[in-house]
Amino acid sequence: MACARAFRYGGRMMTAPRIPFLVLLLWIAGLCAAGQFAKIAVPFAEFRALYPGAGGNVGWLLSVISLLGALFGAFAGALVGVTGPVRMLVGGLLAGGVISLLQSGIPGFSVMLASRVVEGLAHLAIVVAAPTLIARITPDRWRGASMALWSTFFGVAFALVAWAGLPLVHRAGLGALFAVHGAVMLGVGVVAAVALRGTGGPEEPEETDGLAAIRAIPGRLVAACRSPFIAAPGASWLFYTVIFVAVMAILPERLPDGVRAPVTAAMPLLSTGMALIGVPLLMRGIGASAIVIGGFACSMVAVLVFGQVSLAAMCLVLFTTMGLVQGAGFAAVPELNRTGDAQALSYGLMAQTGNIGNLAGTPLLLAVLDHGGERALYLAIAAIYGAAVVVLVTLARMRRRSGLQPQAHL
Repeated sequence: MACARAFRYGGRMMTAPRIPFLVLLLWIAGLCAAGQFAKIAVPFAEFRALYPGAGGNVGWLLSVISLLGALFGAFAGALVGVTGPVRMLVGGLLAGGVISLLQSGIPGFSVMLASRVVEGLAHLAIVVAAPTLIARITPDRWRGASMALWSTFFGVAFALVAWAGLPLVHRAGLGALFAVHGAVMLGVGVVAAVALRGTGGPEEPEETDGLAAIRAIPGRLVAACRSPFIAAPGASWLFYTVIFVAVMAILPERLPDGVRAPVTAAMPLLSTGMALIGVPLLMRGIGASAIVIGGFACSMVAVLVFGQVSLAAMCLVLFTTMGLVQGAGFAAVPELNRTGDAQALSYGLMAQTGNIGNLAGTPLLLAVLDHGGERALYLAIAAIYGAAVVVLVTLARMRRRSGLQPQAHL
């Protein structure tokens, strides 16, 4: 029976029922990491009122984590080879929990900003280590569905904070939200430390290898960026994030009043639904990398065709097709990279390029809109999607010409 099946992983027998529990635990760890953004972004008006003297600098409470990810995402992926994914994940959860509890005292702006810098490092540790572990522990048959579930962590966390966090802030203040977030992170960290013991796999590093591994990090980063296997998911994530956050911020305010609220609410739901349901079904017969390329191509067509007809229709179709990229983007990593070391590097690059896209996308598209108007905005979005197709097809051809199998080593 399925529930009795077991396989050996990293010297430890893992039963089939245990794997869904661990995947769910790692996804919840991702919710905790996304909560580090959401606890600032969702009640942002309250933060502006809390620190009136900071002016526009209040935005750095949100942006500093993206900046750290843009600078050190790939390094965090390489660091997994030194610390091991379990240690990195548990360390990130525990550190993030402690910081959030300290923030619940609502310190002055300078102290709060400094704490967000440390929190950004904890965030990076989680978002690199957790998907690496999911890819390692999940059997091939269910890996696509598991990675599709992981891809929803950001949107689900924001929805949870909006649904439960905002009422808590209105009743008990910002400190209560931070305290709950910190307590949850600590709890998840403790459970992860126990439940994930022994699941790091055969590549879990030895203590004596640490210094040599640290010295090797720069060379490994260069090799990773040059590899069409390791770098491809990061390239796709750059094109995805440079558009996603920007259009979520820009397009809704341009919708007619009568449809603005329902369309805005439906956009992320359609994307998440496609990622969670549509992508696993498609992956039964199509590779994740091909789905990503198809998602970008469909998104380009959606903008060029529906942008001429109806903005509301374009938003709905566009976010549905973007769900293909969201769901398959993370699944492409284990498809193209067989070892946990290569997977961690690839997820680190995704963290880095994703944060670069988050930082650059909105200012870039706002500048296009201000100078060229709505038509120029649509053309720019379509051009970025077209560039994504060209880059990813080129990387796929490089992989085929190399004659190599999915990356097994650096």
